[in-house]
Amino acid sequence: QVQLMESGGGLVQAGGSLRLSCAASGSIANANAVRWYRQAPGKERELVASLTDRGATTYGDFVRGRFTISRNSTGNSFYLQMNSLEPGDSAVYYCDVERWFSTTPQYWWGRGTQVTVSA
Repeated sequence: QVQLMESGGGLVQAGGSLRLSCAASGSIANANAVRWYRQAPGKERELVASLTDRGATTYGDFVRGRFTISRNSTGNSFYLQMNSLEPGDSAVYYCDVERWFSTTPQYWWGRGTQVTVSA
């Protein structure tokens, strides 16, 4: 069983930067994909960024080159570097890990970290 914990959220002014971290209780080196999602009040959860075990990345259209997803070499943590933050980026950010066991995927989620961007 893997437990994930996000950190690094907070209050920042527009144009500022934050680096979110997702720490796993165990190794996630064998994860097939790691992802960041976000959910703002009254809105659906949306994909921010994903990184596969082959190094392929995907970003939400709203990212527009401002965010970067990465993971550390030990495989226990991954990150979301967010630059040029805008008020519209305010949301709870969640990390997610996907791992396939034969033909069955399993997902683990963190509890989220709040990001608030002031105008």
